[in-house]
Amino acid sequence: MAREFVWLECTETGLRNYRVNKETRGTERLELKKYCSKLRKHTTHKESRKK
Repeated sequence: MAREFVWLECTETGLRNYRVNKETRGTERLELKKYCSKLRKHTTHKESRKK
């Protein structure tokens, strides 16, 4: 099983707030509602790979 760390990036501010471990084979990109500390509210966070 190939697992890899991916970052969750806030769609409103562009900040990478969370790092999660994810199965990489045959999965779609994550999109979760998480807390953004800059905006102090829950926003949509999408998966982004750290460069």
